[in-house]
Amino acid sequence: MTTQATIGKYNQLNIVAITDTGAYLDGGELGEILLPKRFLPEQCDVGQNIEVFLYLDSADRLVATTEKPLAQVGEFVSLKVIQVNKMGAFLDWGLPKDLLVPYNQQHTAMEVGKYYLVRVFLDQRTDRIAASSKLDKFIDIWPAEYQAGEKVNLIIGGKTDLGFKAIVNDLHWGLLYDNEIFQPLRIGKKISGYIKQVREDGRLDLILTRGSKNKVNDFSEKLLAHIADNGGLSPLHDKSSPELIQRTLGVSKKTFKATVGNLLKKGKIALVKEGIKLV
Repeated sequence: MTTQATIGKYNQLNIVAITDTGAYLDGGELGEILLPKRFLPEQCDVGQNIEVFLYLDSADRLVATTEKPLAQVGEFVSLKVIQVNKMGAFLDWGLPKDLLVPYNQQHTAMEVGKYYLVRVFLDQRTDRIAASSKLDKFIDIWPAEYQAGEKVNLIIGGKTDLGFKAIVNDLHWGLLYDNEIFQPLRIGKKISGYIKQVREDGRLDLILTRGSKNKVNDFSEKLLAHIADNGGLSPLHDKSSPELIQRTLGVSKKTFKATVGNLLKKGKIALVKEGIKLV
């Protein structure tokens, strides 16, 4: 059965011939596609399937490579600008041919040396892979259907006065609030998070840790391990500063106090003058 190959994606393609220049792969309607010899694994033969990425080279020829780009078509990724010329900005995405962001696809004028969050797309007219920093055109305009507490995949977007915008499951914008962020974030970072709430206008409020009961349970083991690592006695207590708790344990003081209360009820810890000890 012939597999239909897709430009800009990873494909499992069958080797139909091996020559001095490389291997020819069955690309279905795209015809036979050359995998240059320098990318050909040592142990391979006609009839074998091989995973490759397809794109147009600098001469606009469809070629295969076993090299791994930093993103496929349809994905968001933060990339560095390495050149700007009359065609647009060129990004380093891990392949010999750099990724073009045409001027009409730049949200703001791009500068050499800076990183930008972009969406990789396929130009349907030319079959060339390009990128765009006009992210809103790739975000779903329909209200999101999520449940509070639902786990989601996030890509950190731009900074706002309230916190950080984040792309939720590659589909929607959401917002992480500054006072609920307890780890360093950068634009383009991929991280798991949770839906805090879906507002009446359909917009999403996000949080990086589970709320209430689940958050307490998630942190309990880490707190017990911290106390054990300190000889069974931690100097932290309810008067410790939020900054010290965050620096030591990586959580907010609110989460710390809720977890301490939960472990006290279970009889696993005790409060003493010097701090918290294991029971």
